Amino acid sequence: MAQKRDYYEVLGVAKTASEDEIKKAYRQIAIKYHPDRNPGDKQAEEKFKEAAEAYNVLHDPQKRQQYDQFGFAGPMGGGGFDGFGGSSMNMDDIFSMFGDIFGGHGFGGFGGRRSSRPQQHRGSDLRLKVRLSLEEISIGVTKKFKLRKDVPCTHCHGTGAEDGSGHETCPTCHGSGIITHTTQSIFGMMQTQGVCPTCQGEGQVIKNKCKSCNGLGVIKGEEVVEIVIPAGVAEGMVVNVPGKGNAGQRGGIPGDIQVYIEEEENDTFVRDGNDLIYNLLLDFPTAALGGEVTIPTIEGKSLKVKIESGTQPGKTMRLRGKGLPAVQGYGSGNGDLVVNISVYVPKTLSREERKAMESFRDSDNFKGDRQTQESIFNRFKNFFS
Repeated sequence: MAQKRDYYEVLGVAKTASEDEIKKAYRQIAIKYHPDRNPGDKQAEEKFKEAAEAYNVLHDPQKRQQYDQFGFAGPMGGGGFDGFGGSSMNMDDIFSMFGDIFGGHGFGGFGGRRSSRPQQHRGSDLRLKVRLSLEEISIGVTKKFKLRKDVPCTHCHGTGAEDGSGHETCPTCHGSGIITHTTQSIFGMMQTQGVCPTCQGEGQVIKNKCKSCNGLGVIKGEEVVEIVIPAGVAEGMVVNVPGKGNAGQRGGIPGDIQVYIEEEENDTFVRDGNDLIYNLLLDFPTAALGGEVTIPTIEGKSLKVKIESGTQPGKTMRLRGKGLPAVQGYGSGNGDLVVNISVYVPKTLSREERKAMESFRDSDNFKGDRQTQESIFNRFKNFFS
């Protein structure tokens, strides 16, 4: 499989290119490699598809922002950004989705194409927000949503036609989906093309419109959608679920669902990328003598950790691979569990405890050098008061 080229390189534009510049560049490439100009040329067909894929991302502000940030990993849609199902991309989808930028289905004065399916009417996307706990993020989760959205009409099965009456050739454009206007100007006769107002570019009109959907092929309905959230997602990420948005009119391509991730705060851990930070508060005897303590993990299990004798406040322990997993396409493996150690100093002491601590204060072993002594005293001045 050939390696993908950068989308800006494909269209021959700079990363700072405006929307108009991107649109113009795509139009020029699409005209150059259009299948009607290059019949049987597989290489031209692949370049035509490649340009459509690049335009699909760069003309959409949200997709473009995510591509600029994450590259071909995309918004975690599984197959990157192409939006055409990878190798199953077909010409009908391209013409139906982007044909409008050529002023109809005519491409620069030569033979245009119209999909054999009425794919022009792509359904709109839906946007959802989901709040996830850190525990859910660590393992991934499947969420169910009951959505009110456009669904195919059950009466006409999404065709928009009553009683299977079907479609007939548009009498205005005679099936081409475009109309040509001829006007007289000082330069002579001028011709312009536009989308047929009768059939809206489909080339066909419905004989008898469905009474339930008025010929649209969609009605308002409800659907329970299961959305798989991969492990390791973070605040602000978007999970794209293709084909689960609003149904397209008259059998058009359904839209997508874009799931925006929000992350709940955790009482035990602080997230730092894929690392988890845990603040461990040791008692003074354990810090001085050493021992074994138990700390929690994000999986809900307990983990025993050895504490060396003479452990100082501020020491950090790093437990490899005990953090959060990387999202597929954004790295591999797991982050770490970082344990920040502090030492608890009691605010009040019994008479016996104070007497014992005063004896320790006179010991050279507890004095250390001046720098260490000052550091310890500043941390534990209440202890030695």
